[in-house]
Amino acid sequence: MECLKKIFASALGLLASATVLAAPADSTIVQQSSAWRVIDPLGTRIEATVDTLHTNYAQEFVPSEVTDAYACTGNYAAEGYNLLYFDRDPASPFFFRDALSAWIPSEKTMRFYNTRIPMTLLSYASGGGKETTQDRLRGDFSGNINERAQIGAKLDYLYSKGSYNYQAAKNFVWGFSGSYIGDRYEFQGYYNHYNSVNKENGGIEDDRYITDPAEVQGGSTSVDTKSIPTLLTAAHNRVKGGEFWMNHKYKIGFWKEEYSEEYEDSIISRTYVPVTAFTWTMKYNQNSHEFINTSASEDDTFWAKTYLSADGTYDNTSYWQLRNTVAVSLMEGFNKYAKAGLSAFLTHEVRSYKQSLDTLAIDEENERLDPYPLESKLAPKAKENYVWVGAQLIKQQGRLLNYQATAELGLVGRAAGEVKAYGDVNTRIKLLGDTVTVNAFGSFYNTSPEYLFENYVSNHFIWHNDFSKTRRYRVGGSLNIPHTGTFLMAGIENVQNHIYFNEECLPTQFSGNVQVFTARLHQNFNYRALHWENRITYQTTSNDAVIPLPSLSIYSNLYLTFRVATLFVQMGVDCDYYTKYKAVSYQPATMAFYNQREVECGNYPFVNLYFNFKLSKTRFFIMMSHINQGMTGNNYFSMPHYPLNPRRFQMGLSVDFAN
Repeated sequence: MECLKKIFASALGLLASATVLAAPADSTIVQQSSAWRVIDPLGTRIEATVDTLHTNYAQEFVPSEVTDAYACTGNYAAEGYNLLYFDRDPASPFFFRDALSAWIPSEKTMRFYNTRIPMTLLSYASGGGKETTQDRLRGDFSGNINERAQIGAKLDYLYSKGSYNYQAAKNFVWGFSGSYIGDRYEFQGYYNHYNSVNKENGGIEDDRYITDPAEVQGGSTSVDTKSIPTLLTAAHNRVKGGEFWMNHKYKIGFWKEEYSEEYEDSIISRTYVPVTAFTWTMKYNQNSHEFINTSASEDDTFWAKTYLSADGTYDNTSYWQLRNTVAVSLMEGFNKYAKAGLSAFLTHEVRSYKQSLDTLAIDEENERLDPYPLESKLAPKAKENYVWVGAQLIKQQGRLLNYQATAELGLVGRAAGEVKAYGDVNTRIKLLGDTVTVNAFGSFYNTSPEYLFENYVSNHFIWHNDFSKTRRYRVGGSLNIPHTGTFLMAGIENVQNHIYFNEECLPTQFSGNVQVFTARLHQNFNYRALHWENRITYQTTSNDAVIPLPSLSIYSNLYLTFRVATLFVQMGVDCDYYTKYKAVSYQPATMAFYNQREVECGNYPFVNLYFNFKLSKTRFFIMMSHINQGMTGNNYFSMPHYPLNPRRFQMGLSVDFAN
């Protein structure tokens, strides 16, 4: 790895020298390309960006900047939790993978490309020293077979030893995708596979190694982070799985022909106008979670209870899901009266769970094994069927007004009685010579708890709950003013019967109501080469024991942009900050984030100094992350006993091989 870093540094020097001395003025190749993502339940296409932006490339490689307020165990590719409530995804049926959602591909993050010419994006980034190295190698390929059909592939290998002991993380992702957008028939599909292994250290034994090292080291203020004792030394989590998704759409309509004014029988163009569409969307998801701790003594000291084995922990939980949705749609825009598209759909889903065998739930002779009621013993396997019906009204082609509204009703299984209704409307208005986008959104969910929140067996945690449906009502709106670089958003949500993990790391339900209010301001300032980007989020909760949140989070990025010949340069400093709050904590055995009321985290700015460069199709960066360590205090914990990475040098390179 050290050899790779030396090669990388040499390549940077050669690249910069060649740019300044010999780069031709017309070296930039303009590549016309587009990207989109898809959303459930009908595979609707939404415009997305291609990952070739000039600015802010380096920020992708700082663990604590996954979001503007992010609780994490400190290491790259490790578990994390979004502290911005309105940006937080709901818990998935297999909650173990939620902690790794920043590093695992999903339908939400999947991109399809139309590159016109083949595109290969390769990137490599590295940071830290020999014992704390952080490396990521990533590749994306997309190529068009013709103007309608496209294929793609992806590869992402991430390995980080971590700044602290027993914290190493490794994640390997690969996948394939394809699409065909024809007049009558459309297809979009992908398969992604991931395998993530994370060592678990349970946090450091004494926070003073970070906050006051002289006190615990006999006067020495210099700390070797790898020498700090940790609570666990022989534990790790492995989460792996794959997702296959495909969407088929067949459209029935008519051909619209345009004739030449000079020659009446001469056809200038023929356009297919769809009237009705039939859609089938299929999703298959398979996941498994394995938690292993080979130290029986640490089992005794770290966890309060042990159920299945006194000789170490070997938990295994697996899950698969098969979802099919069929729909019939009346298409938007087939005549002047069809101002919106209307769809009706039916969804059937099967979910299957397999857990550790509950063989030792009761053993009164062995006092080390806590008694557990025999009547509450869980079967190691469970399978459930769900059925929903729904409708969608959507308008995407309007010049002034667009909207979408979707409603679903659960009919069978755990979904019976569920209601999901959500939508938004946006319009564009003229204001001060600029086009301003105004958006309003709303949703209502009355949903059943996920199976694993009610039924779970492992060596240190067993629960059997009977939770009520959770009801959420959210309304809000936003205003985007491009001319002034301003984005404003405000919203409020009321949630009843909220499910969360309590101080004992067990899922529990609060039967009352909790209100969360969020207001957000994005404000960018530009003067010639000087740029200042700011994102400020204020949020308040009516019950911080149930939904704890930092009240204020700020991301600020001040930088200069200029060119040296054809080399684009961005140099700047950015800062991530949020206020103190009773922080969520992390339970390694279940990969769950739970509420605790003893330790506060926050009120610490995390500052990075960086240089981003772009030459033609090549991007590269150098960064000193956490440059303010020791200058603004040392209480840099985002969770109890989990310090963030100390100061480190990082660098990266990305090349767009457009053929």
